[in-house]
Amino acid sequence: MSPLSIQPLSPLDGRYREQVAGLGEHLSEAGLNRARIQVEVEWLIHLTDHGLFGARRLTADEARQLRHIVTDFDDAAIDDLARREAVTRHDVKAVEYYVRDRLADLGLTEIAELTHFACTSEDVNNLAYALTIRAAVRDVWMPRAREVVAALRERALALRETPMLAHTHGQPATPTTVGKELAVTVHRLERLLASVDEVEYLGKFSGATGTFSAHLAADPEHDWIGASRDFVTGLGLTWNPLTTQIESHDWQAQLYQRIAHTGRVLHNLCTDVWTYISMGYFRQIPQPGATGSSTMPHKINPIRFENAEANLELSAALLDSLATTLVTSRLQRDLTDSTTQRNIGVALGHSVLALDNILKGLGEIAIDEDALARDLEGNWEVLAEAIQTVIRAEVTAGRSSIADPYAMLKELTRGHRVGGDELRAFIERLDIPAEAKARLTALSPATYVGLASQLVDYIEPAGG
Repeated sequence: MSPLSIQPLSPLDGRYREQVAGLGEHLSEAGLNRARIQVEVEWLIHLTDHGLFGARRLTADEARQLRHIVTDFDDAAIDDLARREAVTRHDVKAVEYYVRDRLADLGLTEIAELTHFACTSEDVNNLAYALTIRAAVRDVWMPRAREVVAALRERALALRETPMLAHTHGQPATPTTVGKELAVTVHRLERLLASVDEVEYLGKFSGATGTFSAHLAADPEHDWIGASRDFVTGLGLTWNPLTTQIESHDWQAQLYQRIAHTGRVLHNLCTDVWTYISMGYFRQIPQPGATGSSTMPHKINPIRFENAEANLELSAALLDSLATTLVTSRLQRDLTDSTTQRNIGVALGHSVLALDNILKGLGEIAIDEDALARDLEGNWEVLAEAIQTVIRAEVTAGRSSIADPYAMLKELTRGHRVGGDELRAFIERLDIPAEAKARLTALSPATYVGLASQLVDYIEPAGG
């Protein structure tokens, strides 16, 4: 076998492994198998706790030893399961046999037949996926996303007073502040992260077609609906009472759509930061030893934000595909979700990689206040909005008789530069009260920022 044939196929498992390693704890095949074992073990304990079919209640020590099968899950267990699946050709059956053998090791063969009792594979799988996805989102993806928001919030507050020429349609427009524009992104992301937090992680545990048929055949008197509800909620999940063989995956579709939406807002941030860098508003801080171009030594390329863009696009494409595919299952069950769900880690991995790049990129840029000031000073015509608005107010109040002030300012400013002296001279000739003239002549592009600084207060405080 060629040495190259055993190299990682995905860059997430090769070049970028360090940045996304936390997801592997949950969304790898090993992480899924550990969660499957957790579900099987907890179901065994649940059944014995209720003394079903004459089974005795396990002692606290026996229950603790059973749970150690999960907490002690290691490389040897991973290899063991791989060998079993090579024989069974069925991943969940391999898990069942693994648990049965661990029961024998613990001297608990008396309850071996309760392993995987009345379960379809999807009873175990849907709960295992819910547990692993929830852990991956809450423990890995969400903390990284909140780090990005915190970094943006810090800069929004620090730069709330820093004036910047705005650009609508790529053209000079009413000035704003750097902090206010960053606050817009913070506000968007805070709402989206809250919506991700609100997603319920659902689970079903009701047999081959969601009818509890095998359960009822084994014990017609037991409250199997109550047992299912208690078991699922006991795992910290939301119980879904109405399903086919599979849990319908609607919660997953909601989750992936919201994470993809968050990624698209971050993508918008990346393209804006890239543009500000190209305009000279943001300058990149040289990193020791880094090379921007293999032939042009002077270059510092905005690779962090370009890398983030690409990974967010990959993530969104995968998340959209997951959300679309998972909500459909032919009749009571097909296997289209099986392969699809194995790519959840890939979808979140590209998102986490993007977040990592954005966070690092934000730490490698600084505001060039001289460039901001030069651009503001070079675009006095943006005050045309203020002038025509004040004239209209004075006309309405009966203190001016100027006809069509908008057209007047359009003729003065559209398509060419107007300097500060020229604009102030124009204001002095206007038929408006002296107080209004004084307000207008006191303006400059750098001070015409309205309530931008005050608006920054509307972003959620850290931890809010």
